[in-house]
Amino acid sequence: MTAFARPAGPRSLAARRAAGVAGAAVLRGVLAEDGARLLLLVPDPHARFAAVEVAGPFAASVLDEGYGVCSYVFAWTPSRDPLPVSGVLGGYLEGFGDLRMRPDAASVIPLGERTWAVVCDAEWPSGVAAELAPREVLRGQLAALEGLGLVPSVGIEHEVVFRDAAGAPLTGHGVDYALGGTERLLPLLGELRVALDDAGLGAESARAECHPGQYEVVLRHRDALAACDDVLLQQVVVRRVAARHGVVADYLAAPEVGQGNSGHIHLSLSAVDGSEPDLLGGFLAGVLRDARALTGVWAPTWNSYVRLRTAPFSPLEVRWGYDDRTASVRVAGPSSSPRLEFRFAGADAQPHLVVAALLAAGRFGLEEGLRAPEAGVRVGSLAASPWEALSLFGRVGQLLGADVAAQLGALLTEEIESGLDVVTDWQRRRGSLRS
Repeated sequence: MTAFARPAGPRSLAARRAAGVAGAAVLRGVLAEDGARLLLLVPDPHARFAAVEVAGPFAASVLDEGYGVCSYVFAWTPSRDPLPVSGVLGGYLEGFGDLRMRPDAASVIPLGERTWAVVCDAEWPSGVAAELAPREVLRGQLAALEGLGLVPSVGIEHEVVFRDAAGAPLTGHGVDYALGGTERLLPLLGELRVALDDAGLGAESARAECHPGQYEVVLRHRDALAACDDVLLQQVVVRRVAARHGVVADYLAAPEVGQGNSGHIHLSLSAVDGSEPDLLGGFLAGVLRDARALTGVWAPTWNSYVRLRTAPFSPLEVRWGYDDRTASVRVAGPSSSPRLEFRFAGADAQPHLVVAALLAAGRFGLEEGLRAPEAGVRVGSLAASPWEALSLFGRVGQLLGADVAAQLGALLTEEIESGLDVVTDWQRRRGSLRS
């Protein structure tokens, strides 16, 4: 397990590659044991993994040769139906051929029962990286930032609501920082603590949160790829432990009206030459400038906008402040080494894409020499609806690339149209008022 531990703090892409090579050597020995299985995981655009399990001696060969996964995993809906064929999506949907998963052994965790999970990159048969894979989008932004001599360190906070089989939260009231009132959660949390420790994910803290049944486990800060991979791996562990207790782990951005499951991103920068990076100047200014245009990344679902519009501490208004949780960007930590907490995204957002968007916007701000406004000054607002967010995707293309913008635009369009194609309890209630 220690061979796959995530070091805290920043790590360059080259250092990650070296860690992957070292990890692969250890993993080969593990997979040579009888009954070992390897779970290959590819992050998709919906903040979940596409998975393939391989077993026996064959698993070790996958480390060298990779393994196939259908290309539509980057162009499918939440229900795993293909998106309409258009533009760049055509290459992922026509023929439904295979991409090749390439395991990144720096991401390995044990899942118990002789099963090891590893997050994978995806490439075309030609060996070219799949440009719409969220991991590849993030890697591109990391490389661009390293071109400026900067390497980020990232910590991600995901809140979750635990519900019983009937859908009721496991606490009847908000339990923010509570000890008493959380007794019903204790059996689940005890097993979860052990499972996260066994997985080696490096949990830093855990606490009860604001809303009924809500809890948060925070992982230590680490390199950006590891932070994004690990928060999704954490969800896998949480859901599996919850299921063993007959409990559902709910990561909806808005579990109820007026409530929010957030996906806050803590980010700091290190300069490879030892100089002091301009975190509170150009980088912050760039993110504030483009926060509205990137709403579709922070808020990819109908439910996301319920959080933005109704949840307490909603980040709908764009401004920053020192240790201010009512601001959409909070400067935290000591003055000697501050970090930025970006509070835009919910727990339903795709973390690799969220971090990629932050890095792109911040880098543009640095390159253009932007200056951040004074703390507390409102500079705009996020889009308040999915169709408003969709209208802003031209700027997303400038930040993340036209192909990625087309993919995310197609996903948000499908989300809007799916919501317009169903009859909901809300519609029935509104209809009854007309009688």
